[in-house]
Amino acid sequence: MYSSWRKTLVCVAMIAFAAAEGCSSKTNSSTGSHSGGAGAAAAGDSVIKIDGSSTVFPVTEAVAEEFQAATKIHVTVGIAGTGGGFKKFCRGETDVSNASRPILAEEIALAKENGVEYVELPICFDALTVAVNPQATWVDSITVEELKKIWEPGAQGKITKWNQIRPEWPDQPFVLFGAGSDSGTFDYFTEAVCGKAKASRGDFTASEDDNVLVQGIEGNKYALGYLPFAYYEPNKAKLKALAVDWEKDKIGATLPSAEAIIGGKYNPLSRPLFIYVSKKSAARPEVKQFIEFYLKNVTELATEVKYVPLPPAAYTAISERFAKMKTGSGFGGVPEVGLAVEDILKREPK
Repeated sequence: MYSSWRKTLVCVAMIAFAAAEGCSSKTNSSTGSHSGGAGAAAAGDSVIKIDGSSTVFPVTEAVAEEFQAATKIHVTVGIAGTGGGFKKFCRGETDVSNASRPILAEEIALAKENGVEYVELPICFDALTVAVNPQATWVDSITVEELKKIWEPGAQGKITKWNQIRPEWPDQPFVLFGAGSDSGTFDYFTEAVCGKAKASRGDFTASEDDNVLVQGIEGNKYALGYLPFAYYEPNKAKLKALAVDWEKDKIGATLPSAEAIIGGKYNPLSRPLFIYVSKKSAARPEVKQFIEFYLKNVTELATEVKYVPLPPAAYTAISERFAKMKTGSGFGGVPEVGLAVEDILKREPK
């Protein structure tokens, strides 16, 4: 059904740059299907505006392209990052916000200040993948404690070589790649590994565009980075995923996979992904139609772009939440890690 998302991703950095320069409307009109699978909107046409997580982008882009083809309603999808997307959303500038983490307390406050009510909709699961260059034959697995030793703020300028992590690893400097600070991926990884969101060393190549991370890891034998599974999977011939050992769960080193995520074995780097829908926007028929289309088709489209769908019963409950316009968040504005599917579904928005 959906075959062009990888091509679309190549254009995303250009779109994001143009948007950052303050010309996002012009960009969306001129980029056609590269902006959410939607063609250029004619003057006066209603446009559904979406921005946020680059991690959620492939899923929403897939839905937008199918929706555009079925309805001719224009949808634009940006990648400002989860944090950047929430800033726009909570100011009332977008209709839907893609998010790779739940909304945080300061974002909840901003939304309240601007009179923005929202419906929180989990859509699927992702596994953050720790990846190295395929030439890194010395490493196949890594512990969360070792990841913390590499990535914690105090490591900057001090922990710089592979053999500082394990003596048998090369006496060579590692080259680090990770998510930009506006990314929900950055928030989640730092919370899961370092124990506090945004607590990270700063001397690494950071980007909200996950394709930049793929290219960086592919290009250096001594590289190590983290990125969403959906960006690793189509590039696995260029990258090598490491099995992650979270000592707390005593499961042992586990590679990211759909089976490991569903089985609750890939911890703590499995995470739920979300869309947030403005209540005001949802009163518009085309936005309501888009969200209903999204929830009806996300199982198939999330699978196609290598994410893990929720169980069918979950989508029934989430559709009811949207139909009843149950606003608020089930997470209290606090980041959490290691949540299973069952935990997500028990969270009632407040």
